[in-house]
Amino acid sequence: MSQKVEKPSLSGQRIKTRKRDEKEKYDTIGFRDAILTGFENNKCVASDLDGVHKYLDSAGNKLDYRRYAEVLFDLIIAGGILAPGGSVLKDARSDGQPGTTEICVFCAKDDPHLKGFANLFVKLIRRYKYLERSLEDSFGKVLMFLRGIEPEQRQKLATVSALLFSVGLIPPSVLTKLLQDHIVKDGLAFAFLMDCLKRWAEEKDAATIWSTLRRCQLEQKLLDFMPIAKRNEANLTLALSENGLQALVDFHKAHACQSVKREIQTTVSYMIEENVSRDKIIEEITQKSQTYGLTDADVVVLLWNTLMNVKEWNKKEELAAEQSLKYLRQEAVLLSEFANSAKAEMALMRAIQEYCYDNINFLKVFQRIVILLYKQDVLSEDTINKWYNDGHTQKGKGVFLDQMKSFVEWLKTAEEESEEDED
Repeated sequence: MSQKVEKPSLSGQRIKTRKRDEKEKYDTIGFRDAILTGFENNKCVASDLDGVHKYLDSAGNKLDYRRYAEVLFDLIIAGGILAPGGSVLKDARSDGQPGTTEICVFCAKDDPHLKGFANLFVKLIRRYKYLERSLEDSFGKVLMFLRGIEPEQRQKLATVSALLFSVGLIPPSVLTKLLQDHIVKDGLAFAFLMDCLKRWAEEKDAATIWSTLRRCQLEQKLLDFMPIAKRNEANLTLALSENGLQALVDFHKAHACQSVKREIQTTVSYMIEENVSRDKIIEEITQKSQTYGLTDADVVVLLWNTLMNVKEWNKKEELAAEQSLKYLRQEAVLLSEFANSAKAEMALMRAIQEYCYDNINFLKVFQRIVILLYKQDVLSEDTINKWYNDGHTQKGKGVFLDQMKSFVEWLKTAEEESEEDED
């Protein structure tokens, strides 16, 4: 006999929620008031940042820094909670006291005081490591509000930012938050960048700064900080020089030069593959090299590497040798156009040496390539002799000097016979 199953009832049951499962209300005002009240109760003042640190260090055990990190850093940077646009909330606390504080970066008196705030950030992050990312985000947010911040406060923010860059607490990539049209067009982004770099240069050498910028891929975006009407290399170089950053100018020029070389290499490769006339290729290279100030030595080495890399060589050594000689005989006109000085010719000789050393199939072809370019009036007798005596590099030195020995002796004999005929 089957037993009747009792149907479930919807009435009379009450599920209790555990306290730990109840979500605590996100109360930024309450957190702010707790910090400011703590400042007052512990007699914290802006002139004693050690005392401020002592309080904040201990308060982290009671207050939820992880949840309210943005509010915490708003207070230390701006003295209050930042509203959209960069203004500070001025509302009073529940006890009627002001909702702002003068213990902040924006109210710092001088450079030593700003250094004190930078050290305060360092100590806080050292104690509460999980705040590191929040600190970066907070600086990024403040930078986005740069237009709504007073000029003097921008200067202070730039100083503290530079100090934190110098110790690696926040990355310079945070500066990309400035790349917004309304900040860039008024020149605010570029002025802030210059202030940062100038102060940073007082802490670190140019090589370290440039290396850090490169790691953040910021070195290729420097022009983007300038208003469009002024965005060119000449104005950037002038601004860096006027701010005492000549060493950075040198690094930037070297980087710009590499970028231009890559651009020329790509353009020339395409033109060669499309069989564009050599006159047009020469015209294109000449125009770009003059625009960006490349020397003939730079151009001829770049051209050599481009010519050799654009071609797919036969895998067999003997066939690759014949293929390359035939190819270079056709393209010698390009090399001849730019190998028009002793320095350029020597640079080309060394480039040929390094290429033949790095590519095993060309190890035995070095002499034949040099002789071909000698006959095509690309390389001169003086350059070949200079290279043989003391101009060569260490790569494959023994092999290549041995290859060139007979030809260099022939050049010497031919020169002596020529002198005898003249006598």
